[in-house]
Amino acid sequence: MNTLKKFLGLVWMVLGPLTMTFLFLQAIDKVGLTHTYTERTNTILQWGIILFIFLPISLGLMIFGFYAWKGEYEQLPENPEEL
Repeated sequence: MNTLKKFLGLVWMVLGPLTMTFLFLQAIDKVGLTHTYTERTNTILQWGIILFIFLPISLGLMIFGFYAWKGEYEQLPENPEEL
C-alpha cells in the first residue's frame, strides 16, 4: 500500500503542472477566438476567474503528492490518542 501511495504521489506532482498548463493553453485559445472587444473582455474575465480558482488547487495537489512521495502518510493514526 505504501508503494501505491508513493506512486500516486509522483502522479499528483506531475498532474498539477500539467493541468495548469492545459488550462493556460485553453485560456489563450479561447481568448484568441473572440471577435469583438466585449467578447474578449468577458472571456478574459471568465478565464481569469477559472485560473484564479484552480491555481491553488493545483498547488495543493502538488504539495499533497510531495508529502505522499516522501512517505509522510505511511503511518497514519489509528485512534485519537495518537494525534
